[in-house]
Amino acid sequence: MNNSSQITKLLPVMLTFFTMGFVDLVGIATNYIKADFVLSDTLANLMASMVFVWFFLLSVPTGLLMNKIGRKKTVLLSLLVTIPSLLIPLISYSFVSMLISFTLLGIGNTLMQVSLNPLLASIVSGKRMSSSLTFGQFVKAIASFIAPILAAWAAVKFGDWRFILYPAFAAIAIIAFFYLGVVRIEEEKIADKPVSLKESFGLLGDKYVLVFFLGIMAHVGLDVGINATAPKLLMEHLGVSLSVAGYATSFYFIFRTVGCLMGSYLLAKFGDRRVFIVSISMILIGILCLFSYNETIMYTGIGLFGLGNSNIFPVMFSQALVRVPGSQNEVSGLMITGISGGAIFPLLMGVASDTLKSQVGALIILLLLISYLFILVFPKVKQNI
Repeated sequence: MNNSSQITKLLPVMLTFFTMGFVDLVGIATNYIKADFVLSDTLANLMASMVFVWFFLLSVPTGLLMNKIGRKKTVLLSLLVTIPSLLIPLISYSFVSMLISFTLLGIGNTLMQVSLNPLLASIVSGKRMSSSLTFGQFVKAIASFIAPILAAWAAVKFGDWRFILYPAFAAIAIIAFFYLGVVRIEEEKIADKPVSLKESFGLLGDKYVLVFFLGIMAHVGLDVGINATAPKLLMEHLGVSLSVAGYATSFYFIFRTVGCLMGSYLLAKFGDRRVFIVSISMILIGILCLFSYNETIMYTGIGLFGLGNSNIFPVMFSQALVRVPGSQNEVSGLMITGISGGAIFPLLMGVASDTLKSQVGALIILLLLISYLFILVFPKVKQNI
């Protein structure tokens, strides 16, 4: 495949990676919803969980669906589900309508994350998998850090945080659907053999697949957790308003974006293991900084957290795909099931915060998650990364 042909195919795929980042708007959205409907931390974080629970329920079935209809058609289906999730908040704004919106967003994003990464693998060579996935995460992160900025600006300018965010994202999702639809991408032939849910989950019998699956759960728990908790920490520790504290989420995603852009080069140059070790060390330092009541130290911690968490997913995901090359669709579905960590851990963080009546409870959960990621660099596991 020549460079011109490859770029033609990569452009709509990368635009779809941008739409994948829409799922991260739930972090800042839950903060506004909590204020608008006077919710507890537990109930507010439950809203975010409604997005990520679908990764547990639908990821593996989506991997099986790809075997039947193909990767590109599954991505297009994901966009068809995502578009109404972005239109509903413009039509109706209530606790119930936002639950429905978040549910559709979660279902669409599950379909997208399971199918889009393997679709990218149909375009780029295996040796460039980690760096290509990281660049896709870089594009995704752009949407992630734009969302809180648009929400805060609209809240101040128009008195409604939804005013710009949802129309803009809906328009982009529609463009991505039609753009990807007209581009031809040749996919690998899938062996004509039925694969059951039991066989897919049976891949967890491989210890490396299992630890990377749990690692993705921890990574997403960290990502969604800091996304939802950073504004609350700033309000609690510094006494600032939500419109000001909301920029902490954008600050996190700016550094996450920079980390993804750097990662696509660093992974190719230094390899997965070195980048992984440095990344999780930065996250640990970042979490410790968030216990501070000093604004500079807290923002430094958020920045380090963003840089560190930017390259965790592509390393673990690509390593899992390489581990079982003959079952990439099934492995992809299994790994994306791990994103259900975004449903489990933020809810635990909300319970911990309500119990301690402080966001320190949420930080304790984050420390437990990063502790698990350090297990992946122990001698018996690190040989695979």
